[in-house]
Amino acid sequence: MELLEKYEKLKEYIASFGSVAVAFSSGVDSTFLLHAAKEALGDKVIAVTASSCSFPERELNEAKVYCENQGIRHFIIKSEELEIEGFSHNPKNRCYLCKHELFEKIGKVAEEQGINEIAEGSNLDDNGDYRPGLQAVAELGVKSPLRYIGFTKQEIRDLSKLFNLPTWNKQSFACLSSRFPYGDLINEEKLGMVDKAEQLLLDMGFHQLRVRIHGKMARIELLPEEFPKFIEDSVRLTVYEKFREYGFSYVALDVLGYRMGSMNETLEKKTGDS
Repeated sequence: MELLEKYEKLKEYIASFGSVAVAFSSGVDSTFLLHAAKEALGDKVIAVTASSCSFPERELNEAKVYCENQGIRHFIIKSEELEIEGFSHNPKNRCYLCKHELFEKIGKVAEEQGINEIAEGSNLDDNGDYRPGLQAVAELGVKSPLRYIGFTKQEIRDLSKLFNLPTWNKQSFACLSSRFPYGDLINEEKLGMVDKAEQLLLDMGFHQLRVRIHGKMARIELLPEEFPKFIEDSVRLTVYEKFREYGFSYVALDVLGYRMGSMNETLEKKTGDS
């Protein structure tokens, strides 16, 4: 099977590191990468997860449980983005500021533990979107094995299912700061509003989603096939009432539905980027 051969190449590449610290968010990509690293290097692998107000507690708990179940040494570091100079003003290079600090902190953990390399889980599909965080990856010499070997998101999901990884059909996730339009102030209160809003929708059974925040308005992105469920009176009114409790004044459903990086659509219009 060609995909399994590709996976073997991935393990060979990771094995060449000798030891590795995996930036682990418990998402689809980083879980798959950590699984491959564990198979390639055994106990010469550590997982490092950053805890912050833009990282939901459910994701942190899932990271802890996975590492415990797999017998992987797990380090949790505090990486509070809001303390980074300029970050809260949400500049278009926000992700660069965050990733640069994050990987510097992971680097310190790796050094203390005698680990040779740091690896992160971006994949081939990430090359097509505006990803300033990848600049920090390049500057700090962080390895991107999934991109290097050429794995797409779908291939990662397919192999994750084959390997019975708990994340094979998990929704794609990005830090909660990505829910804000560039230039809008990010603070802990608003991050909490978004976190509670998205958790409510997940608890109600919606799968891939985002709650984008525009001042006091919540713009909900759902998979179009889940629109009928959302507009049922019991669901729609519950969402409205709960979102109001969380601090939103208005609640809107985006008619285009969920899409990755929708906040970059306005950025492209302003900058002329393609």
